[in-house]
Amino acid sequence: MPSEDLVERLRRKYERLAPYLNEQTRAVWAAVEAEALGRGGVSAVALATGLSRTTVHAGIARLSCGHAKGAEPVHRQRRPGGGRKRLVEKDAGLLDVLEALVEPMTRGDPESPLRWTCKSTTQLAEE
Repeated sequence: MPSEDLVERLRRKYERLAPYLNEQTRAVWAAVEAEALGRGGVSAVALATGLSRTTVHAGIARLSCGHAKGAEPVHRQRRPGGGRKRLVEKDAGLLDVLEALVEPMTRGDPESPLRWTCKSTTQLAEE
């Protein structure tokens, strides 16, 4: 178990740096601190910062890969193409079904791209 003094010092450092860190730099900073502490460093950093041990280990992995490849500065936080896929990509027939649900209750100018309906999104989701 890391000493309370050590955890408090790490916490103060982290609180000062946190506003300037993104997801990746936060993990790398935690990894550098953990490696500097040696045995028990990952636990101490995780306890002091509230980051998961998995995040600290991911930072350590990033550091070890970076030194081997001659790491370049990262300008993106996530890889391109990450995140949820659009629902229409998952279910090609979704737009047709939604159109069939909305069409009978549509109001407004038929020439306008703006569509008005009496059904809420909750009602549409239930149907």
